[in-house]
Amino acid sequence: MDNEQLKSNLTSSKHWLRLVFMLLFAAVLQLASLVMWVLVIIQFLFSLITGEDNQHLRRFGYSLSTYIYDVLKFLCYSSEEKPFPFADWPANNVNVAENAEVASTPAQTILPTDNPVEKAAE
Repeated sequence: MDNEQLKSNLTSSKHWLRLVFMLLFAAVLQLASLVMWVLVIIQFLFSLITGEDNQHLRRFGYSLSTYIYDVLKFLCYSSEEKPFPFADWPANNVNVAENAEVASTPAQTILPTDNPVEKAAE
């Protein structure tokens, strides 16, 4: 890298503007992490008292964790897209409740009926 390119990089407003956004989103990430911990505690207490989790909290937790992931991608330069409020809030996954139930059911064993290796050996 030559001195001209270094000078150009240091004086580029693009890099300094991104730094401002990164500092802003780093602060937002701290706040979002705090909200996530409060959500975790409330969800645990709800589950402890009622015997099951709250679906509304689960959906919000899903969208909040997706938002945290989006912020981390921006901070790590994995994405150039700025998260909320510069983009839409991550959509709630309607299938979150269904996915939790599907994950808790035992897997079905699927037996192959037409195995080409066995047919070739015959």
